[in-house]
Amino acid sequence: MAPKVGQGAEPGGERRLGEGARALIGLAAVLVIAAAIAIPVALLLGGDDPPEVRTEEVAAAGRDAGGQSDPFAWKPDRREDLERRAAAGLAHVLYANSPGGVLASAKRTARWRDEIEAAAKGAGIDPDLLEAMVFLESAGRPDVIAGSDVEAASGLTQILASTGIDLLGMEIDVDRSEELTKKAAKASARGEEGKFRALLRERAQVDERFDPEEALAATGRYLTTARESFAEDDLAVTSYHMGIGNLEDVIQAYAGSDAPARDLVESEDLSYAQLFFDSSPTRHPEAWDVLSRFADDSATYLWRVYAAREIMRLYREDPGELELIADLQTRKATQEEVFHPEDATEIFDDPGEIEAARDSGELVPLPVDPSLGFRPSEQMGELATKLDQPRELYRALRPEALATLVYLSSQVQETSGADRPLRVTSTVRDREYQELLVGTNPEATSEYSLHTTGWSFDILRKYDSDAQGEAFQFALDRLRALNVLDYAYEPAAIHVTVGPGAAPLVDD
Repeated sequence: MAPKVGQGAEPGGERRLGEGARALIGLAAVLVIAAAIAIPVALLLGGDDPPEVRTEEVAAAGRDAGGQSDPFAWKPDRREDLERRAAAGLAHVLYANSPGGVLASAKRTARWRDEIEAAAKGAGIDPDLLEAMVFLESAGRPDVIAGSDVEAASGLTQILASTGIDLLGMEIDVDRSEELTKKAAKASARGEEGKFRALLRERAQVDERFDPEEALAATGRYLTTARESFAEDDLAVTSYHMGIGNLEDVIQAYAGSDAPARDLVESEDLSYAQLFFDSSPTRHPEAWDVLSRFADDSATYLWRVYAAREIMRLYREDPGELELIADLQTRKATQEEVFHPEDATEIFDDPGEIEAARDSGELVPLPVDPSLGFRPSEQMGELATKLDQPRELYRALRPEALATLVYLSSQVQETSGADRPLRVTSTVRDREYQELLVGTNPEATSEYSLHTTGWSFDILRKYDSDAQGEAFQFALDRLRALNVLDYAYEPAAIHVTVGPGAAPLVDD
């Protein structure tokens, strides 16, 4: 199925800051990203010698995704880098959706640190991992319910009633818990705060999921049981959302064996990073078929836990930096301003600056070669004549962005077998062109647009087949998990912004 319609890529009205504050945010974000994925700061800020795009080599790597020529292929010595990339690449949703924002959620979660450490010690689990799970599951709220039915995931660690009763040995009276929940809601609506709190305390006595210490202890027991099944903490944490049986299916499909999962993990030294990054529609497709069936983000749960762990680390060690990153993460529908903060990124003001950048190699013209899996749309640069410029001027990208487009499109072509290439509808613009576009395109913004930096491109949401749409969605999601790009749905196109994590595609 083709990607769904979603939120626009460049909503206007983001909060504006003073020049000094915005400059500080930009530099802080650059340094954070550089440290997180080991990209030299000089590369992010722009060097004297733009990297070269070896188009044929990048296309070959895309067609052989996961193979020897792919700089993002799974290798044991890349595990830590891939895990860091995945945590960074999947972080945006935490910043965008945490109740009250990440700072408020981190503060609520930190309240339970003593109880978390006690539960983690009893289970032999890293307390930072357990704390991250609390952040991700409930944002530190011990009374939250996933929906309105207490049989659903509930409490600080979001335990299903059936799991709590059948697997974790918790005291849970569902009927009484539901009755008290309804009474508490009515008391809250009437403003009876004392009665509301008393009812919540009574509910915690009949439903241990709402008792933070009991919930944490139960989660510890779950992770202990899961570790017995999988031998490794990363797999145990993954199973908390995916389920032990489902993760066993993934492992057995990847290994091509029905042996016990623990035996396969130990004999093949498997990690979740290997299962995830070494499975795709063309590589270990049986394992990917199992992973892709989960409609609840189970496949990326571990990466979001790691992202939450990093948020909690920053909250304790440098809350000011966390606040700066949170501001960047929530300015747009993607984390494109984390990749390229406005005050640390070159913006092209007029056609002359784009022309100079093309001459110097900072911008590379879009090749016209359908074998690469894409072609420029005939309408691209259609407003150029109003600036007395040729359309071709606006058909260029930064080297890393072009390399990413080539890698992505070649992979989609290889995976789907599509005859028609993806259609690129927009690449670089200057501010003058952007202002013209604002008057004709409701998706365009008069604020900071990443198109004016050369780091963004748009792909038309019209595909040769469902297979091409599905292959495109996979490639986007995989490159997001690699922290190479982020993307958003617009009514007619997918808006893609490439980040510094694309550097391996152009490195010598």
